[in-house]
Amino acid sequence: MLEHAGDAYIEAHGDTLEDALENAAEAMFDVMTDITTVEPVSRDEFTVEAGDEVELLHEWLDRLLIAFDVEGKLYSKFKVREISRADGRILLRAEAYGEPFKPSKHPSKVEVKAVTYHKMDVERRDGRVTVRFILDL
Repeated sequence: MLEHAGDAYIEAHGDTLEDALENAAEAMFDVMTDITTVEPVSRDEFTVEAGDEVELLHEWLDRLLIAFDVEGKLYSKFKVREISRADGRILLRAEAYGEPFKPSKHPSKVEVKAVTYHKMDVERRDGRVTVRFILDL
């Protein structure tokens, strides 16, 4: 679904918050390239802290986007290892698997400029978790 030509509205699902966050990351990278061309040959670890689940979703996707923008990393597989809560904060520990971006190997779809908070949501219903977010293209 497109808000307008400059946005991509993404909805990702999972049986758990961990699954939904993994699927959200996969969806974001699939907007950028054909992730079937991204081999999971290297592993990067991420630790993200937030005040609530919406902020956690934003910070997780933002950290992955920064890894692409700064280090040229593309990812195709994600594993959220832990989500813990303490002192009103949520801590996520995760891994992303991929390889450096190679224009000759990884076809460009659209450039993702930012992950926005606009219409960002984490919803639990019928034993499933759905996350929604907008990417600024």
